Amino acid sequence: MPSKPLPPLAVPAASRVTIADVADKAGVSKATVSRFLNRRDELLTPEIAQRVETAIAALGYSPSPMAQALKRGRSRLIGLVVADVTNPFSVAVLRGAEKACQEAGYLLMLFNLGDDGQRERDAIEALASYQVEGLILNTLGHDEGAAAAVARQGRPVVLVDRRHANMQADFVSLDNAGAVRLAGEHLLQSGWDELLFVSEPIAGVSSRQERAAAFRAFLADQPEVHGASFESAAEDLGGLETQLLQLRARGRRPALLASNAVITLRVADAVARLGWRFGTDLGFVGIDETEWAPLVGPGLSTIAQPTDALGRLATACLLERLQGRDLPPRQILLPGTLVVRPSSVAARTLG
Repeated sequence: MPSKPLPPLAVPAASRVTIADVADKAGVSKATVSRFLNRRDELLTPEIAQRVETAIAALGYSPSPMAQALKRGRSRLIGLVVADVTNPFSVAVLRGAEKACQEAGYLLMLFNLGDDGQRERDAIEALASYQVEGLILNTLGHDEGAAAAVARQGRPVVLVDRRHANMQADFVSLDNAGAVRLAGEHLLQSGWDELLFVSEPIAGVSSRQERAAAFRAFLADQPEVHGASFESAAEDLGGLETQLLQLRARGRRPALLASNAVITLRVADAVARLGWRFGTDLGFVGIDETEWAPLVGPGLSTIAQPTDALGRLATACLLERLQGRDLPPRQILLPGTLVVRPSSVAARTLG
């Protein structure tokens, strides 16, 4: 019988070299090594400094950046919590914030909620435990108590896109009312005469509430225009198809306004299953510009959010607070940009 293979040898993990190991090898105290590491060479003789440097090189010692930062009282870390990192909006804001942090000499720590509002407190408390100096929050806003508790500890908080009820903090967002109005006016000017606004379930999320309210206000200012709203759940694609069929039955030139890129993808899927064509069977504008919007059908019209600017502005507001500026909470709303593609303009040619 063939012999059984021998189990692999257990290799002990290499222990981390400590400042005590460096001190022992150099024949100096730990305080002397600490002075060397903190660039206080002027307190050491050249001979001692050389011995410490040689010991560090021989042992391959690497000081912990976190430990050094905490000794100086600053971690140089910014925490960012996003609702869903698969949402193109969240990723784009993350990039803007990351670039701004890097330029200012900070590192960004990310926590993704996966659209689970129950994890907000865990996310905020976890980042606080890493001694982040401040927080940028793009969350569902379901647990404002956790963010408020961090703010009471002296850490500044900036909110992006979504508000936390009763929380006084800097807020940076798209001008939602302006974006919806811009999209609606474009669709009407292009000849579409029946509008459907589709969003994710509102569920107390402030940005969804604001866009839905803006659509209702837009319709109120256009009494001759018929329109309706629909909340699309991820597990109910059939419900979205039913709404599209009813929309087309009601209007000769029906059009849809999607509240974000997540809804845009659901609509594109439903339209494909129905065998329809954007710009012919259905007009369309979606909030959120994406890399794939020009590739769907004839090209999807969008309202592009200034995501890079939102991330940078949120970081700038946070850094001002960290630098000691005592300002009243600010609200900064940035305009969206209409990107016109064939999905929204073909109604002019229909009889």
